[in-house]
Amino acid sequence: MTRPESRRRRVTRPSGPAGDHATRRSEGDRGPRRGTDAGRGPRRDDRSAPGLPEHDRGRRPGARSDEHPNAPRQRGESHDTAGRPANAGGEPRRADRDGNAGGGRPRPGGRRRGGQRATQAAPGQQQNPAGPRKGGARKGAGRTSSAPAAQSSHAGADVVQWTPPPSGMPSFAELGLPERLVKALADEGFTAPFPVQAATLPDTLAGRDLLGRGQTGSGKTLAFGLALLARLTGERARPTAPRGLVLVPTRELATQVVDVLTPLAAAVDLRVTAVVGGMSMNRQISELRRGIDLLVATPGRLTDHIQQGTCDLSEVTVAALDEADRMADMGFLPQVRAILDRTPSDGQRLLFSATLDGEVDTLVRRHLTDPVTRSVAPPTASVDTMEHHVLVVPRDDRSRVIAEIAAREGRTILFVRTKHGADRMVRVLRRQGVAAGPLHGGRSQNQRNRALDEFRTGEVPVLVATDVAARGIHIDDVGLVVHVDPPADPKAYLHRAGRTARAGETGVVVTLSTPEQKAEVDTLTRQAGVRPEVATVGPGHPDLVRVTGSREPSGEPIATPKRPQPKPKQGRRRR
Repeated sequence: MTRPESRRRRVTRPSGPAGDHATRRSEGDRGPRRGTDAGRGPRRDDRSAPGLPEHDRGRRPGARSDEHPNAPRQRGESHDTAGRPANAGGEPRRADRDGNAGGGRPRPGGRRRGGQRATQAAPGQQQNPAGPRKGGARKGAGRTSSAPAAQSSHAGADVVQWTPPPSGMPSFAELGLPERLVKALADEGFTAPFPVQAATLPDTLAGRDLLGRGQTGSGKTLAFGLALLARLTGERARPTAPRGLVLVPTRELATQVVDVLTPLAAAVDLRVTAVVGGMSMNRQISELRRGIDLLVATPGRLTDHIQQGTCDLSEVTVAALDEADRMADMGFLPQVRAILDRTPSDGQRLLFSATLDGEVDTLVRRHLTDPVTRSVAPPTASVDTMEHHVLVVPRDDRSRVIAEIAAREGRTILFVRTKHGADRMVRVLRRQGVAAGPLHGGRSQNQRNRALDEFRTGEVPVLVATDVAARGIHIDDVGLVVHVDPPADPKAYLHRAGRTARAGETGVVVTLSTPEQKAEVDTLTRQAGVRPEVATVGPGHPDLVRVTGSREPSGEPIATPKRPQPKPKQGRRRR
């Protein structure tokens, strides 16, 4: 049957002058062409993380373990209550991975559209001492960094492991620290430096840019903290303009850095404070207005203060990045670059991390000048006082085995993949008579601080945590770390394990595996550089008791304490 002429006219696009369709497309009447960069969302990395058994259904690659699987990734600069960028949990955008913080001309060292790297400085090119050290390049000019900086920027390739001198480990005084700092260290119980401190302090006190790598729990906080305090001693900061800056990825790590450095800073008449998300913005503004010599901050909240004009970084002479690789994993690199661009170009930059790889190289190329590299351990090694075990548990016995492990004596950290899993496990353990508390990104800062305080004092001996607690949290006498859900990659394994056997103590790390996960867990531990002892166990098994000290839980439910609510203030009645 022939279609009517009128209908054919409706479906036929009216003709127009040549180029009319191009004009309409350029005016935005249509969506972006397929194959162009306009409107394209973030790329997704389709490489599966090694050793990740039981991927969460619907979870995108690169997402944080405690992130909702369907949470959208935004391209804006909004921040959540934790001070993280809205897309912190996902894979960095294409522009961020390539070293370009947005559209337009690619930054030095970044990738152009065709995948070719931008031209590097020629060997022997001199750096202009008066020129900017920021990422943008002048027209017609190449990189202003010297050739040694570009060569040593490949952090993972040119790292040389440091060894103690034949004469033995030097003292803090011999390393060049001021006398008042040496005395304050002795008062705090620090009588001799750890290797990472002895390896880095001579260079950092001399004012050199530095890349420092050490095992988790090796003393990196004091390594950069002592250098900053010694360099800042003798002057005071003016209001809202700190003279030293420490950038960290999480609120818990910022709190720990402040706790460690505050008594030492008081000995040399310096003030230290933290600026992190989830806390009162007005209180932080008041602190900054009183004058802060050393500011410890997370990138998100510090960006908020900079945008509101309540923090000025133009007088920062020394800046340190702690756990730089973690900030790269969380998508903080654009903010970190923008923050460092606001500090003086001739300032000293220190970069410390347990691993120096991946996107960390971008920061090195852009912001460090001829850095010296100091490493006290290979990146895939664990400390000598740490035991590693893999316990293969049938799926039906997992709940009972976990409860018996949690009922042991002493402090224990159980790592799970999601925040909902952490809350659920805490409820189950408390019903069986085990005092446990949760720690994850879904809880408020006050709740997280309370959980850490109760765990530190021993009131709650079991902490059920996501990877938010895997870095930077130092609690003494943690005897056992359990990977209830195996970590996503070898780096996460080492950082979780680093919550025990810190500063020379002993500890045990256990990974629970089902028989189906065994092959992937073997690959994970091999890539992490550890050789665990493997055993198949069930509830009450002798190997379970020998390795973890497990015991039968009491079975008496523990009620969750209810915090007293403040009474509302009574106003005066009107007559």
